[in-house]
This record gives sequence, C-alpha cells and structure tokens, in this order.
Amino acid sequence: MDAIVIGAGIGGLCAAIGLRQRGWQVTVLERAAAFSEVGAGLTLMANGLRGLDVLGIGDTVRAAGRADAPGGTRASSGRWISRIDAEAMTRLLGTAALGIHRATLHEILRAALPAGTILTGAQVTGLGPQARGDEPTGRQVVYQHAGKTVTVRAALIVAADGIDSAVRAQLWPDHPGPVHSGSTAWLGVTGPWAGERAAAISWGPGAEFGTVPLGDGRVYWFAAVNAPAKWRVEDEMAAVRQRFGGWHDPVPGLLDATDPAAVIRTDLRHLAAPLPSYVRGNVALLGDAAHAMTPNLGQGANQAIEDAVVLAAVCGPGDAIPAALAEYDRQRRPRSQQVARAAVQIGRIGQQLANPLAVGLRNTMMRLTPSRLALRSMARHADWDAPRIPR
Repeated sequence: MDAIVIGAGIGGLCAAIGLRQRGWQVTVLERAAAFSEVGAGLTLMANGLRGLDVLGIGDTVRAAGRADAPGGTRASSGRWISRIDAEAMTRLLGTAALGIHRATLHEILRAALPAGTILTGAQVTGLGPQARGDEPTGRQVVYQHAGKTVTVRAALIVAADGIDSAVRAQLWPDHPGPVHSGSTAWLGVTGPWAGERAAAISWGPGAEFGTVPLGDGRVYWFAAVNAPAKWRVEDEMAAVRQRFGGWHDPVPGLLDATDPAAVIRTDLRHLAAPLPSYVRGNVALLGDAAHAMTPNLGQGANQAIEDAVVLAAVCGPGDAIPAALAEYDRQRRPRSQQVARAAVQIGRIGQQLANPLAVGLRNTMMRLTPSRLALRSMARHADWDAPRIPR
C-alpha cells in the first residue's frame, strides 16, 4: 500500500514518519531542488512536542532547542504589560515550550526517514480522477521530475503543499484561497547573542516585535506591522530599523546582531474562509494547505504536527481509506479551524490594534487580569493529548 505526501515541510515530513510507522510505503514529493539553511525560528508548544514524542523524535528535538525562557508582553517602551511564569506554564501543560530554528527541526525530521523517501525537484502538476468505490489503487499523481512527466498511483495522498496548495485549488476550485491579513512581518536570526534571552513580545500601535531564544545561542526575532498586501521597500533592514530601532532594549541590539542580507519579509496571509472538509476521496489536506493561519498564537507548525499524528493514528494500510479519512476530518477540522479563528482575533487586539486609546485600554485590562487566568488563557490552545500510533 503506497502513500504519497506532497510537500516536505514540517507537516509533510511528520506525516511521512507517522505513516511509515503504520506500515505504509511512503514517497514524499518536494518541488524544491535541494534543502537549504535559509529560514527563521519557531516555537514548539506542548501540543507539538507531544506529537513529536509520539513520532519518536521528541527527545532529539528537545536536545536541539531551548526550553522557553521567562518572558511575557511589553509595551514598546519596555514596560511589562503581562509576565509569564515559565515554570507555572510547564506545570500546567506538563512540558516547556521550545524555541528551535526551523532548519534544525527540518533536518531532524529528514533524518528520521530512510534515504530515498524524499524526492526533491518533483513538481506536482495535478491529480488524476478518483478510482471508483473503495479500490485500493486510489488516484494518480502527476509530477515533473528531471525533465520528464511521471505518473504514479497511490492508495493515500497527503497534500501538505502549503498555503498556496495546488491540490486544494484543484479539488476545491470554488474556495477563495488565502487572503491578506492586513499585516506584513520581517523575520531574522541573530548571530551568537549574549544579551537578554526572553521569550517575549512587545506591542506598539499597529506593530509587534517578538523574540524566541534558540538552542544554538542565537535569538529568532520577528517584527510585524500593519501594511497593505505586496508592500515593497528598497532596504528591508532599514525599514525594520526605522519602525523598531527606537524601541526598548534589547530590540536595537538584536537588529545590530543580525545579518541584513538574511532578513526575510512576508505578507501574513491565512485561509479566512474555512474549508468544508479536509478530505476528498483518498486525498487529505494537512497543515497550511488545510488551515493556514496567522502566526499570532504561534500554532501553525504545532497544528500541522497534530494533523500528521492524527492522520497516522487513524489511517493504516489495511483500513478502508474513506472511513479513516472521514475520522481524520472529524478530529482535525473543528480544532484547527477554532485555533485559526482565535489567532485572527488575537492579532486584531494585539499587533493590529492601532488606536492609542484602544491600545491603552487593552494594556490596562491585561495588567489587571489575574496571572492564573492569563496563564490558562494562553495555555488552552496548546493543551492537546496526542493519540497513540499503532505500530
């Protein structure tokens, strides 16, 4: 029984690991010709780490990252609005959040798969018609590789091909696709950093600056502002300095410690219109292809890991695929879409809030919120029990 995973991102690789544990013969088709070290950091929360534990790589990932440092939320002046007790959060969820470079996590995931599982330079151009009934031959996947058109058939197809998923567009042609959230973000990683190492965000009117300590002595930072789609500037680092260079320490120092050529900027997009299903025939959407969300809760990668673990748990090579994928959709769609909605809401009252009076009111309300309530509010999206994957 063959399974094809389209896309070798975090969600796609986790799906491949889990499906192999179930006994599937898995091929991952990745359009990039090679993997590079370009990228930024991310935060793995309790739910993502539990999923990686089920996949058997949680300890390896923890050894490569940095457990969440004390932090919280500040104003652009540096005044604390809300503090996070990292130890209390760990007691509440049973594990500490982890900062890790995306490329490091990706390398660990690739190493967990046998050589030859991932085919790079494979551009999927479309899917063939669904086989009739419950035929195990499934449907065809057509892709370009080494100048040739290749057609293969698989019993299970996992579309983990990102926010601009070609599979989603083919199978749900009436869906509007991703939309601009109203914000753009710069992403950067410092060189070796000896200064403050807090997992924190700072808010100004219509702007946010966040930091995540990484396991290799560096710090990942992100800076977001309200901006129209496809906004362009000549010098990205100069634009970051103009907007954030006057903010509290250590923001200016972090910018100074970052190679300007390595700064990434991306418009923040999401699937504002939720899909009616993550499943069509023997095809399952996963990760951003299914529920691309704004980064305001830091749950994008974590939700993709959840998808992968649930898919592997419910879908074995001897199972009736339609019934297994219906269960995957039942478990994953309500939760992931709820998290996506919450991320948009947090963005609107957080980074995107620009009216000075509204900003002041929000900050005051946050300062007055009891720490226990604030902690539980932050933890609820990361509170997820990973299912066991039958071996």
